[in-house]
Amino acid sequence: MNARSEAPDFWNDPQVARKLMQERTALESQIKAISEISAEREDLEALAEMAASESDEDASNEVYELIKSLAERASKAETEALLSGEADSNDCFLEIHPGAGGTESNDWAAMLLRMYLRWAQKRGFSTEIIEQQAGEEAGIKSASVKVSGFNAYGWLKTESGVHRLVRISPYDSNARRHTSFASVWVYPVIDDAIEVDVSEGDVRIDTFRASGAGGQHVNTTDSAVRITHIPTGIVVQCQNERSQHKNRATAWIMLRARLYELELQKREEAARATEDAKTDIGWGHQIRSYVLQPYQMVKDLRTSVESPDPDDVLDGNLDEFMAAALAQKITNAAAEA
Repeated sequence: MNARSEAPDFWNDPQVARKLMQERTALESQIKAISEISAEREDLEALAEMAASESDEDASNEVYELIKSLAERASKAETEALLSGEADSNDCFLEIHPGAGGTESNDWAAMLLRMYLRWAQKRGFSTEIIEQQAGEEAGIKSASVKVSGFNAYGWLKTESGVHRLVRISPYDSNARRHTSFASVWVYPVIDDAIEVDVSEGDVRIDTFRASGAGGQHVNTTDSAVRITHIPTGIVVQCQNERSQHKNRATAWIMLRARLYELELQKREEAARATEDAKTDIGWGHQIRSYVLQPYQMVKDLRTSVESPDPDDVLDGNLDEFMAAALAQKITNAAAEA
């Protein structure tokens, strides 16, 4: 990569150049992290031996705490090493749709959107809201977000599924406990190295007025674009740009990405189960439960990872859940192979 970046014509294609520089920076960071872990492990071994030889209990306790911290960093580096799928390093699209339940579910979908935006911000990823429809009273009816950063898809792909919320509804005058559902679906942004052919005869393109804020031009012209892929029933739409041409181009990118993700699911022989889950955003299909009342707990139903602090999780601290789901996915794939 260093040799390629020094070539005279390297910046002739800025998009390819930026991606290579981003990947190089990420790899340098990983190499540095592993080197530091290795060096600190050797130092801690020496300190542990010294503390044991001198029967120094305080020093032993300090070394123990340092070892725990180092183990957490090593675990994170190990998880990063698992992100080696064909599209794991790519940017991705993330879609959120509320289940049945009106305002309560719409509000839950908005909470999930904030959670993922916060997660991306903490990892240094950039986000762009491609499409968002506001709920009638609160929350959102749908949202599509592009998340850009090295390994964005690799991390977020484990979040696809139905998320369940249990809380005392702020919209219920009787302060009753409500259960709400929302679905999250993640698929990679595909680059030129991955070819996805789509016949124009297989799609239906509709234009409509954008529903969100954005100035007089957005709200009075048919600038928003919706593309339906008839053979699969996949629907994508974009309304964040004022130009119908730009929205159409983005929608085509999203459609190709969705079709590529569908092909990945078929390879894993999980397409049928995933599509079945998509048909019912409700009981029996959730991957994670967020309970705010009568007790506080977030539990991933696939890995049994739990957190007693829902506020922390909803503020974007999801790495523990993602790492466990990713490790489980890798283990299952190896077992099937």
